Amino acid sequence: MRGWPATLTEPDLLDLPVGLRPIRVKDAAVWRDTRVRNAMWLRPWEPTNPETPLYRSSLGPYVSMARTMRREARQGLTIPWVVTYGGRFAGQLTVGTIVWGSARSAQVGYWIDEACAGRGVIPTALAMAMDHCFFVVGLHRIEATIRPENHASRRVVEKLGFREEGLRKRSLHIDGAWRDHLCYAMTAEEAEGGLMARWRRVAASRSRTG
Repeated sequence: MRGWPATLTEPDLLDLPVGLRPIRVKDAAVWRDTRVRNAMWLRPWEPTNPETPLYRSSLGPYVSMARTMRREARQGLTIPWVVTYGGRFAGQLTVGTIVWGSARSAQVGYWIDEACAGRGVIPTALAMAMDHCFFVVGLHRIEATIRPENHASRRVVEKLGFREEGLRKRSLHIDGAWRDHLCYAMTAEEAEGGLMARWRRVAASRSRTG
């Protein structure tokens, strides 16, 4: 896949640098520890398999997931990034369900350690990821599906200019039930000029207004 593997950084926008780098098998231990520590924080929003638990304390499933993601990345099916903040593991951002051919579409999902939330880390990471996927990888349309109740995540995509396209009834199994999701989307044409440039303007405006 063109433009992969890729490591992206934004060193100046926030108080500490934000980065995206490919997920590694040796991330399994910190990945597991972060997920377990954030179980209550993530539970209302994370997709689950109706037949298996979401959070596991053993290391094996995380090693397996990392290997699967890396294999799918080599096949051009997913782009699995670790989000870093100040050089430390802070969450995950994955562009997946990639369809090539005449569609060139994908879906994006993300989560962040509660300790790093509210600092602009995920909007910065998402802006970098979208610019890379549109202008380097060559995708044309990217969707994000978000529970209507998840106002923080909705604000992330709305700040960057995603369009709300409608409600998908009972589309994903989350926290023990099938939940409605709002579909947000953006095309490469709508990202003209780059989302990082857009996000920098938003951040600068907020800084001026206090």
